[in-house]
Amino acid sequence: MKNVCLALLLSLASTFAWGQKFGYIDSEYIIKQMPEYKKAQTELNEFSLKWQKEIEADQVKIDKLRQEYQAEEVLLTEDMRKERMDTIAARETKLRELQKNYFGFKGLLYLKRQELVKPAQDKLYKAIEKVAKEKKLAIIFDKSGELVMLYTDPIHDYTDYVLEALGLGDKNDQVPTNK
Repeated sequence: MKNVCLALLLSLASTFAWGQKFGYIDSEYIIKQMPEYKKAQTELNEFSLKWQKEIEADQVKIDKLRQEYQAEEVLLTEDMRKERMDTIAARETKLRELQKNYFGFKGLLYLKRQELVKPAQDKLYKAIEKVAKEKKLAIIFDKSGELVMLYTDPIHDYTDYVLEALGLGDKNDQVPTNK
């Protein structure tokens, strides 16, 4: 009796699983097609370039101080040498902190990226949800993420529908062939 119940339960579970409809998209490709994302990337690049130039300018000043110190080192007293080295070390420490504040984990670039890219990501997720509901999909996988997909049947690729839902057309400029 126990085996019969187990077999019945397994057959019901497999019937339920086979009744589900799945699809996948390439979110990386889609988001790169979105004008909002392209604009955000341009702004991020501008911020990054500006901050990098500021860091490079500070590095040039530090290098100049170091060269001046090396040129005058033999003429300086021990106290003067120590004072100059302390000044150089303090400026280097300040520069490392600046780099960390701009480009480090949870730095300004990271925060700016979240601020600028999040609206595009939210729009993408709403479009994915819309397509999933319209196509009656139980799950949509993202093949551009860390999910390993050894084989994908193109019939289950709903990337074109999400692009269409965003008003961006499809990746091949053709009408989607999915169900």
